[in-house]
Amino acid sequence: MRVFGLVCGCAAVLATTSCAQQNAGPAGGDNHGGGNLFVGSPTIEGVPIFPKDNPWNTDISGYPVHPNSEAYIASIGVDGHLHPDFGSFWEGGPMGIPFIVVPGNQPRVPVAFEYADESDPGPYPVPPDAPIEGGADSEGDRHVLVLDRDNAKLYELFSAYPEGDGWRAGSGAVFDLTRNDLRPEGWTSADAAGLPILPGLVRFDEVQAGEIRHALRFTVQRTQRAYIHPATHWASHSTDPSLPPMGLRLRLKAGYDISGFPQPVQVILRALKTYGMIVADNGSNWYISGEHNAAWHNEELDALKSVPGSAFEAVDTGPLVTE
Repeated sequence: MRVFGLVCGCAAVLATTSCAQQNAGPAGGDNHGGGNLFVGSPTIEGVPIFPKDNPWNTDISGYPVHPNSEAYIASIGVDGHLHPDFGSFWEGGPMGIPFIVVPGNQPRVPVAFEYADESDPGPYPVPPDAPIEGGADSEGDRHVLVLDRDNAKLYELFSAYPEGDGWRAGSGAVFDLTRNDLRPEGWTSADAAGLPILPGLVRFDEVQAGEIRHALRFTVQRTQRAYIHPATHWASHSTDPSLPPMGLRLRLKAGYDISGFPQPVQVILRALKTYGMIVADNGSNWYISGEHNAAWHNEELDALKSVPGSAFEAVDTGPLVTE
């Protein structure tokens, strides 16, 4: 869900390096070949997903609690619970947001956008059979995520439908994974907050490896007309200060006992203590996003549903943008 309404900033709110350092490519000119900027970054098929100092990859376990934390948590629901909005299959349909990895020579195809003024123009390297969130017949958000592994670029579409030799979509965004650039101020992406989607997904391979090294994406039902970087777009007309802004970051409280959870769920909960989760879209409260993967055990993931909203706190990562 979204409300649509050139200066690209650095993700300086959560990082301490200069814009020049943040925007520098990997050493030696290799798109994803190494350099200190990428040591410790999460990877997909060897491609670092943003530099280590990117906000998505920043350890916020020591950040101060936001002064409005109590109100934010109350508005989302103190008595609510986490909900895994991903898994294997439910009622025959895929759960979660799929993505596809393509080579650098994947043919580029045209994309017609409904909201072209806030979308990065095509062509995009989207295969004709790229997986669609919810399946080909879905009536939901229909996200399509494509990772170009050779050029370290991420292409994302919202409300995507194959059309002719290409695709049509509500909106789309391209992210250079070697840099920390934000979207232009006020711009959406394939997500309401103007954020990339893939970096915030819980992925099966990470959970199997025992560590998630990035923040997670989640949704709330109501937000305010404001955002916090790295978000660049709001999706609300409300000025109620108790409502969370887009880009707000929540953290699972350090003292919350996770020892009784299944090991895969403990991996997710440890990430929520270390990296937290970011408000990225309007949707159901406390729904965290992950990839669709047939190997997920939905019964294990259901243990997340016992984690209450009261176990979270908002952290202070920077000022509200309201203009």
